[in-house]
Amino acid sequence: MRITAKGRYALLAMLDLSLVAVGPVSLGSIAERQNIPQNYLEQVFAGLRKAGLVTGVKGAQGGYTLARPASQITAGQVLRVVEGEFWPVGEVMASEDGVGAYVVLHELVFDPMRACMNDLLDGLSLGFLAGEFNKRQKGIGAMYYI
Repeated sequence: MRITAKGRYALLAMLDLSLVAVGPVSLGSIAERQNIPQNYLEQVFAGLRKAGLVTGVKGAQGGYTLARPASQITAGQVLRVVEGEFWPVGEVMASEDGVGAYVVLHELVFDPMRACMNDLLDGLSLGFLAGEFNKRQKGIGAMYYI
């Protein structure tokens, strides 16, 4: 599985949103803080809004907020919106008799690898990631400002 720039930007922006967590946050401010092109964020947040992970607020003081608490949104959910389902390999080749070498590799390597990726990413909530970020920032004396 390869995570594209769009996937990395989506995770970074959602982490930023979970760190700010005070009212609607504009995409421009996220783009500036995280050094992400705003046009990427517009595409990403359209999908995240459609998937129910963020809520858009219109108006002069508008922006986006998390649709649920950060502890209830996982890295896996965010990545699936922008990247699709996780597959460690491309197209699956079928064996006519169901016992070919690829079938063995699929069952013993690729399927377990996919399960591990899903378990890892679904076990990492934005709340956990934000907590880790804050712990590490305290260690170097930096503050996160809006």
